[in-house]
Amino acid sequence: MTLRTIVATLLAATLAACATPRSQDNAEILRDKALEDQAGYSFVRDLTTEVGPRMGGTEADARAVAWTKARFEQMGFDKVWLEPVTFAQWQRNHERARVLGKFPQPLHITALGGSVGTQGELTGEIVMVEDYAALLATPSAQVKDKIVFIKNRMRKHKEGAGYGEAVIARGKGALEAEAKGAKALLIRSIGTDSHRFAHTGMMSMSAGQPQIPAAALSNPDADQLERLLAKGKVEVSLDINVGWTGEYTSHNVIAEITGKGRPEEIIAIGGHLDSWDLGTGALDDGAGVAITAGAAYQFIKHRQRPQRTIRVIAFSNEEQGLIGAKAYAKAHADELSRHIVASESDFGAGPIWAFKTRLANPSDEFIARAQALLKPLGIKYLGNDATSGGPDIIPMADKGVPLFQLKQDGTDYFDYHHTADDTLDKINPEHFNQNLAAWTVMLHLFANEYQLQEK
Repeated sequence: MTLRTIVATLLAATLAACATPRSQDNAEILRDKALEDQAGYSFVRDLTTEVGPRMGGTEADARAVAWTKARFEQMGFDKVWLEPVTFAQWQRNHERARVLGKFPQPLHITALGGSVGTQGELTGEIVMVEDYAALLATPSAQVKDKIVFIKNRMRKHKEGAGYGEAVIARGKGALEAEAKGAKALLIRSIGTDSHRFAHTGMMSMSAGQPQIPAAALSNPDADQLERLLAKGKVEVSLDINVGWTGEYTSHNVIAEITGKGRPEEIIAIGGHLDSWDLGTGALDDGAGVAITAGAAYQFIKHRQRPQRTIRVIAFSNEEQGLIGAKAYAKAHADELSRHIVASESDFGAGPIWAFKTRLANPSDEFIARAQALLKPLGIKYLGNDATSGGPDIIPMADKGVPLFQLKQDGTDYFDYHHTADDTLDKINPEHFNQNLAAWTVMLHLFANEYQLQEK
């Protein structure tokens, strides 16, 4: 064979190889199929349509539990079961506010979770402070028998970094205002929007239950109140009918795909099933339950039984204090050592842009593999260091369960968080399915390829 013939033969083989698509492995196949799958999106669509708002302790909470159990069974999980979660029941009936005097007008408010009612109409003069720190520094004499208004504004951030610094006003403001003799507390909503929707959310009950009413103003109404105060004294009337009504038992809803090789080793994922009562809980956190359940479903749909067990948990009553998460960690304390990794989706449905891990010395090969599979989705690696894995994962993380986190772009998340505007139309289906594909990749890797360190 001449040199020319050899070169021609090699060139032809090279061209043929280039023209033939490279065969995909199972992880790539599942990832790409997930990008087109509708099971996850139909889950959140149907949950928010057929059940709607799902505040812990309400009749809709019970319907959501039954609905989710039936849906998991319909999806074909090997095991589906309920675990009881008992908590104090808080109820919202109505809430109204109005400015009195020379410039009378209504204000848009929502009571904060855990607030007491006004027992009819309560009126008082407004005293405005910059933020929670300013309230701490304000003399009691300036606050006594007045309604405190904390005007701090949350800043917008891709990772929601402004939330932690602002939310202390919601968490502890009422207790401090009460200690200084105030009649009630109003705060600017902990949110980044300019819509006339107030943001609710739970006060911190760990330091005690305040006995003065507490509510949030929508951002435009907080602006309006500031402008009115610039013109002189302002008196406001509050009529808030809310409060604690007793004890209630809901459930964590759990679904499982049993591993074929190492079934005793568990990958725990999920989101929280409950929502606040103002919107339909599409972003917070119907999307999270749907994304994680939809990712697990890819293994059922495409008959790719994982080596390890994949467990999806729809946590009960996250909003009022991680109650279902704490119940799960307690109920499964004896098997947490067999939870090889855990994570939650609870930051809406924006596109995932990065992932983090908190693992015991993950191999370079494993991380490189994850990077290669997630790069086509626009996702980069941020390292193996501190990450919570999501709010409902904290009780497990505190017991040493390893973590991973898929970080979503939450730039607009706090525009809708805990408001009447948290509805299905805020979910972009393309972004949702990018989430679904990323979660499917991580489940495949941890279920089939991750090597545990020797103990």
